[in-house]
Amino acid sequence: MSSTPSVQLYTVRDAVSADLQGAIARVAEIGFTKVEPYAFVERADEFAKAFAASGVTAPSGHAPVIDSDDPSRAFDAAATLGIGTVIDPFIPSDRWQSIDDAARIADRVNELQVAAAEVGLRFGYHNHQWEFANQVDGRSIYELFVERLSPDVALELDTYWSTVGGADTPELLRRLGDRVQFLHVKDGPVRGDIATALPSSESALKVPEALATAFTSQLPAGSGDVGVAAILAAAPHALRVVEFDGYAGDVFEGIAASFAWLAENDK
Repeated sequence: MSSTPSVQLYTVRDAVSADLQGAIARVAEIGFTKVEPYAFVERADEFAKAFAASGVTAPSGHAPVIDSDDPSRAFDAAATLGIGTVIDPFIPSDRWQSIDDAARIADRVNELQVAAAEVGLRFGYHNHQWEFANQVDGRSIYELFVERLSPDVALELDTYWSTVGGADTPELLRRLGDRVQFLHVKDGPVRGDIATALPSSESALKVPEALATAFTSQLPAGSGDVGVAAILAAAPHALRVVEFDGYAGDVFEGIAASFAWLAENDK
């Protein structure tokens, strides 16, 4: 393992909403020294205090920048929090239908990478399943997107969703090499409603009942159908970021189980 793992704080969103500092303290007690915040732009000062109180850092953070009229707000907040890479987490499926769609998004991402670099940051994108399930002439939209990207753009591969979308994720990681700087690590079933249900086109956080139910079938790393060990072996350099979209049990126990599995199996 390249370093100790991070955790996407969206996983513990209910605890974050109730008590941000307490939630981060609980994450730190598990052993995490790194976190990946979401929606940090509006709460940068609160996040900064919570990070300092628990001694955690944030190498990466999620913010909806591709559609933003003022990307500098996210970049300024990232600088405040010591975030090195700002990652856009979601462009909905209906905007990933054609080669022109892939080119349009890639060109915007390239522009944002230039703007980020001007203030000492990197910019990146995080996938769901549809960038792989949506294909043109037998090739996934994700591959067409990546071909047009600047090599300076950082990719965060959600390895669960790439697998659900039909990718051979270890093979993909070997091809992409060090362009992938971050891996979302989660496990669970990869077929059924989880493969075809889509969130709202307005927000990844608004999902139909079938998808919300499927989220709760996600499992700690190493206990589902994803083949996490082979995925990790294909990208030894990438920072592992533990995440659940949903979890049936105590979510802090879930991330603790993933943390323990990584410590034992990702060497």
